[in-house]
Amino acid sequence: MTAEFAVALPAIALVLAAALASVHAVGLQVRLADAAADAARALGRGETVDAAAGIAGRHVGGAGLTVLDDGEFVCATLTARPTGVLAAIELRAASCAMRGGL
Repeated sequence: MTAEFAVALPAIALVLAAALASVHAVGLQVRLADAAADAARALGRGETVDAAAGIAGRHVGGAGLTVLDDGEFVCATLTARPTGVLAAIELRAASCAMRGGL
């Protein structure tokens, strides 16, 4: 083992960890988008906020749910943080549905 390899190995490990964390974060973002859409549809059908949070929690455990209702549309915004190297960033997904389930 050469000295150059010993110096490069931590950098390679860091790049690999960042790449794997990025793949995990993208997967979490997709799950957040699906969960936000499901929660918005549930709220549009007249479900309670707790029921919508339960639906979102089945997709993404530990995600925060914020609801905005303007009378005609109801919007659900979910936030979550990935684990690992990218834990400092916050992911967010929002979706809206018409009231009455239409």
